Amino acid sequence: MRIAVLADVHGNLYAFEAALAHVRQQGVDQMVLLGDLVVGSPDAAACWQLACSLGCPSIWGNHERYVAYYGTAEGDPRWQEEQYAPVRWAVSQLSDAERGEMRALPHLYRLPGVPDLLFCHASTRSDRDTVAAHTSSDRLDAMFPGVSEALIVRGHNHVGQVRSWDGHTIVTAGSVGLPLDCYPTAQYLLLERAGQGWEIVHQAVPYDVDAAVRRFEETGYLDAVGPIGRLFQREVATASYQIVPFLRAYARWSSEESISLGQALERFLGS
Repeated sequence: MRIAVLADVHGNLYAFEAALAHVRQQGVDQMVLLGDLVVGSPDAAACWQLACSLGCPSIWGNHERYVAYYGTAEGDPRWQEEQYAPVRWAVSQLSDAERGEMRALPHLYRLPGVPDLLFCHASTRSDRDTVAAHTSSDRLDAMFPGVSEALIVRGHNHVGQVRSWDGHTIVTAGSVGLPLDCYPTAQYLLLERAGQGWEIVHQAVPYDVDAAVRRFEETGYLDAVGPIGRLFQREVATASYQIVPFLRAYARWSSEESISLGQALERFLGS
């Protein structure tokens, strides 16, 4: 059995199409999508529709949750703040029916007849948990309570990684549309059955990064979304962390003084 695992497209249609073209050359038996198809680059609706056309298993990520519940009683009032403008852009592109399809996505996926393999977006506990090289075993115990599968495959953190934990292997697939390892490629994971275990191969596929960056201008996305849109564009262009460091700096600065998101961005970029 050979499985292609794609995670964290984040509205980057050029990267998604390149990754899928590469997958089609690999003779896979199964493809699985691990969420965060939307929010980030401008083409959330096109990425969602392409994913639905594939007919493969798909689970939700935190950004599907944001989009699905935006403006509803189940949504978070903070999502109305300026820093969530990319979510509003994605919501404006998608129909109510499509947002309903997102709400119906499962949080976990297990392939029938494959008892040693579990798929999730971030963890079995949450769609926002981070697994890093330094994450302690105690924290992993809390993230994956009662998990029996030997191999756990996840997305969310945008950098490919293989991590051992208490008899399990946790694999982070890397990101199709927003890799953060300083290599601007469309990244995904191939799994192949090898004896009683699995061979794990991370893939990095070249794609037209310049065209993906231009989409931010061509679509009017930057004007509509503002500061966080500029940071998403920089992440696509450089495959490097921009948004998380910025939001941490903004939280620190705004606790000390009155500063707008736009002012904070200019300070961040200038420093």
